[in-house]
Amino acid sequence: MNRSMLLRASAPAALIAILAGCAAKETSPVSGIPESLRVPDGQTLTRVLHGSGVQIYACLPGQEDPSRFAWIFQAPAADLSDRSGKEIGRHYAGPTWEANDGSKVVGELVAQDRGPDPHAIPWLLLRAKSTSGKGIFGATKTIQRLYTVGGLAPSSVCDASHAGKRERVPYAAEYYFYGAR
Repeated sequence: MNRSMLLRASAPAALIAILAGCAAKETSPVSGIPESLRVPDGQTLTRVLHGSGVQIYACLPGQEDPSRFAWIFQAPAADLSDRSGKEIGRHYAGPTWEANDGSKVVGELVAQDRGPDPHAIPWLLLRAKSTSGKGIFGATKTIQRLYTVGGLAPSSVCDASHAGKRERVPYAAEYYFYGAR
């Protein structure tokens, strides 16, 4: 076999090794987060997506004292993209993450942490309450919302004269999705 044939024969193997190395980095566990937000043993990181959009709040009467109004969180509305910027899906009420492939995961809160930025929404740990589809979210067990920016309740006036008013507050976060090993 001459040198040219050898190089052509080994190129696909080298490409596979490089891609496997990149994939291995994608499945390494996240470090440096609070203990309360750690993922249960036996799970592995399957995907990291960037969420960018808004947190939606409504000015509503308080449950304990209906004469006092407050900005109450209603739902997120965000686009999800991978590290290359390719749009993968969306995030909305539920909380639900839906991929362009039709798969979905609906989460339920397990724990939250204030996070390092006092001007950003908290970091979260959620478990999958339900999943559907065979795509990227179909086997999700746990979700972390980390590295948040913005999204806190509005600081504008919320009183009886503003009852029902809705505000959309920009935010961004990194979402880490985990499945069974």
